[in-house]
Amino acid sequence: MTEQVDKKNNYVPAVGKRKSAIARVRILDEKSNTIKIIINNKDYKEYLPYFQWQEIILQPLKITGQDKIFISIKTHGGGVRGQVDSIKHGIAKALIKKDPELRPALKKEGFLTRDSRIKERKKPGLKKARRAPQWSKR
Repeated sequence: MTEQVDKKNNYVPAVGKRKSAIARVRILDEKSNTIKIIINNKDYKEYLPYFQWQEIILQPLKITGQDKIFISIKTHGGGVRGQVDSIKHGIAKALIKKDPELRPALKKEGFLTRDSRIKERKKPGLKKARRAPQWSKR
């Protein structure tokens, strides 16, 4: 497998998706002393104020043992939770491009599988996608 690194800018690109949220992830080759994640030009703790969301995006890094890494992310679409899951998916894909040896660990945890569930469209004659009007005998 060829390493897909942008030689000019020294980063590894990947795209993560969930529902209608899309995250473009770049793992930069700069050496950092800690985990530094920038999401839409903000620190990840500022962009994702809840501790649960912060832990979700750090899961791929913890499983692979990455503790000195710089990640830049641009995300849009969907809600915040969809963006969090798309970021997790994108980080896992970028880590594999950077080091293919990490694939078994990430695959075992299910981080490489795109969650393809999306909202079902509303059907005519129904109140929602599947919810029918209440039936009345008389």
